[in-house]
Amino acid sequence: MLITIPLLILLTAVIPMIIIRYKKHYKKGILRRSKETWAIGIYKGTSPLKLLPPLDINNPILTAQDVTDVKARFVADPFMIKNQEGYYLFFEVLNDKRNLGELGYAFSSDGLHWQYRKIILKEHFHLSYPYVFFWEENYYMIPECAKSGGMQLYKAKAFPEEWEHIETLIKGKGGMSALVDPSILYYNNHWYLFSYAPKSKNLHLFTAETITGKWKEHPKSPVVSGSAHYARPGGRVLLHENTIYRYAQDETPNYGTKVWAFRITELSIDNYSEERASEEPILYPGKEWWNKDGMHTIDAHQHKPGEWIAAVDGFTINPVFD
Repeated sequence: MLITIPLLILLTAVIPMIIIRYKKHYKKGILRRSKETWAIGIYKGTSPLKLLPPLDINNPILTAQDVTDVKARFVADPFMIKNQEGYYLFFEVLNDKRNLGELGYAFSSDGLHWQYRKIILKEHFHLSYPYVFFWEENYYMIPECAKSGGMQLYKAKAFPEEWEHIETLIKGKGGMSALVDPSILYYNNHWYLFSYAPKSKNLHLFTAETITGKWKEHPKSPVVSGSAHYARPGGRVLLHENTIYRYAQDETPNYGTKVWAFRITELSIDNYSEERASEEPILYPGKEWWNKDGMHTIDAHQHKPGEWIAAVDGFTINPVFD
């Protein structure tokens, strides 16, 4: 193929603009991450809609300073799972040297006192939002890894420290693809998977008969359209007393400001409907240094009848960079 002189001139003008725009976007992302200090805490309450910082826990329970095997810039996106041994907490560790998210874990025998253990998963792409769950005697994880070109499913070879990739559930590329913060639920003999498309600010819903697929988009998807308030998933989708709750992180006025709860009133392979579960957000900026500027992820579990425990995260803006 011959390149004509006008086309060559056009390419000479356009390519540098694309490179400059990419570098600007990349530096903006680094600056944002540098300014934000994320940490992880534990909340308690009487229901998945009423959760507050408890008096018997010294929050935050995890910060970047607790990470011992890499130089961490922050920790965020907590997901918790409990078995007969105790509580396991999985979360994003932003590796300061690589400028990429990796996945680490901590352990607690009582849910109150936590000890960081190690990084359990790193890839050549960014990892975050480690949505871990148990199904048919196995532990699985669907982290957010949109830069991988798809939605990836991992299975524990030796829980909690050894994981292997077993399937790409949904493929996609770019901001219009619904690959961000995937949140899965098994309900009435079907799998449902919520995920976010950042460019359109749409919440998409996919269904499958088995965990490995074949996944297809729900006929009512996107179930939330063009909303920076309510579309992006903000934690585990819960089934409690025959009611399904989903959490949504509010990206206004800034990313990671607060979290809303929604009650899903109908979920089937053909239909979907939901309503806001409360007039006020269930997570919002707190009064302590670690969450005074926002909170954006929650993973709530029933500890015993009438008592819930939740892993949450929060952030503060480092004034050095203002």
